[in-house]
Amino acid sequence: SFKHEGNIYITGTGTCFGTLTEEDFSILNDEGEHIGGIKPSKEYPLHQTYYAKSESIQAVIHTHSFYSTLWSCLKHKNEKDIIPSYTPYLRMKLGTVGLVPYGKPGSQKLFDFFAERINDSDGYILQNHGPVVGDKDLMSAFYVLEELEESARIAWELRNEDANLIE
Repeated sequence: SFKHEGNIYITGTGTCFGTLTEEDFSILNDEGEHIGGIKPSKEYPLHQTYYAKSESIQAVIHTHSFYSTLWSCLKHKNEKDIIPSYTPYLRMKLGTVGLVPYGKPGSQKLFDFFAERINDSDGYILQNHGPVVGDKDLMSAFYVLEELEESARIAWELRNEDANLIE
């Protein structure tokens, strides 16, 4: 999703990121009221919560990327920062990555868990689900997501190198 001229544009339910067109977006106002386009993603409340965190957040991306989702299935000692700093780039581009406890996709339980954790970290991975990141525009958010996924891949590959990182 992204903010533009006072509204939020978010992909509609069942759309494919690889083939998005203008018609694949729903338009909502800042209060979350659907004002145009197709039916919005059922996970819009995640985006709305992220936007409320900071005026600097103008785009939010949530995916089900492979390594971030794998990493989310492990138990972590520090749920406010679950990705090890093997390279400096995740900290430079995003900061800390928190784990949001499991709630069924699109459920109020998930939205409540996300709201409870929103101020604990800079980016998030939903347990057994996938990452949620935000930034000043879509490309910046994409670069953050890309760095998060690469850092999760590195952490996955090195997960047995430091037994103190995961339980």
